[in-house]
Amino acid sequence: MYLNQVKTILIDVLGLGEAGSRLDADSPLLGSLPELDSMAVVSLIAALEEQFDIAIDDDEISASTFETLGSLAAFVAHKRGE
Repeated sequence: MYLNQVKTILIDVLGLGEAGSRLDADSPLLGSLPELDSMAVVSLIAALEEQFDIAIDDDEISASTFETLGSLAAFVAHKRGE
């Protein structure tokens, strides 16, 4: 449901440009995108919070959340109560 919106935010925050257009729900994120370092994760979380009007607590952030684009979109849907 939120896949395309999360993908757009990810591309913008990480500056992936055209390479980001190839991402799909099964695309691995953490460990696969060199642009996704710890500072980028912080920026990405802030962008997701702002875009979707959600609050993400530190204890909710795990490697599994950022495993794939699909898992990140599912996390956003969960936070939105959907």
